[in-house]
Amino acid sequence: MDNGTRNLLGEFLRARREATSPAQAGFLHAPSSRTPGLRREEVAMLAGVSASYYIRLEQGRERNPSPQVLGALARVLRLEPDATGYLYSLAHPGVRPRVDVGAVEQVSPSLLRLIRLCSDAPAMVIGRRLDILAVNPMIKALYEGMTNIDNCLRMIYLDPRAADFYPDWEKAARAKTAQLRSAVAATPDDPYLHGLVEELTTHSEEFRHIWARHEVQTRGNEAKGMRHPTLGDLTLSWEVLSVSGTGQKFVALVAEPGSDSERALKDLAGTVARQTVHRTATETVRSPARQKIRS
Repeated sequence: MDNGTRNLLGEFLRARREATSPAQAGFLHAPSSRTPGLRREEVAMLAGVSASYYIRLEQGRERNPSPQVLGALARVLRLEPDATGYLYSLAHPGVRPRVDVGAVEQVSPSLLRLIRLCSDAPAMVIGRRLDILAVNPMIKALYEGMTNIDNCLRMIYLDPRAADFYPDWEKAARAKTAQLRSAVAATPDDPYLHGLVEELTTHSEEFRHIWARHEVQTRGNEAKGMRHPTLGDLTLSWEVLSVSGTGQKFVALVAEPGSDSERALKDLAGTVARQTVHRTATETVRSPARQKIRS
């Protein structure tokens, strides 16, 4: 296992062990004075390995755990599929597909056309580094007043309005942070991602706390609550499609049929359409060709 000078496997196991309560692991009568989480010896016993072996895993001195051991640890630590995959990737990195980490991500013209066709739903393209690469007018209207909308993590941690925009801010922040953890694991040599982690660590105490949990998640379909300054509370489903061969995600935000959120999105679409018509009319009046005719 080659993680440079970092013991990433050990850090992950320790963080998830400390986040797993004795009750979750099946210990019904744990002493009340104990520290949070499971002890190393308890994890070892439940996983069917010796305490000394598990301690070596956390310390980075055991570098080749078997798939059976990893499966047992995933079960004991109650890891979900994304986190289990991350655990295996840390233990046995294998040969990763080569990614040009210095390349600037580009959105294909066909994908840009698809975004523009989504006139009734907010839509965007999110890159493999969680940058927001392209948006349609509905997204701009939905995130009205927000700053740092170039990147999902910067928006939720560094935008002063994020706490009001997301009614359950911690849930949204933990999900995005877990997605960042997955992105770093996929391209561990990407200096941009390491710079992003450093920036967030420097400027956000909340990020430092959540990042230390070592939670892992890939972006998938989910329902999310939002609080728009004029539309009020919305519940929107994030429908996510992977863009083949790019690591990018096409995301459309839709509401439950017949819901208040659907009616609010229709109102928003009407506002965006009227603004577009007005802007087009203004540009036509002020165009050089129009000025020449008038003169």
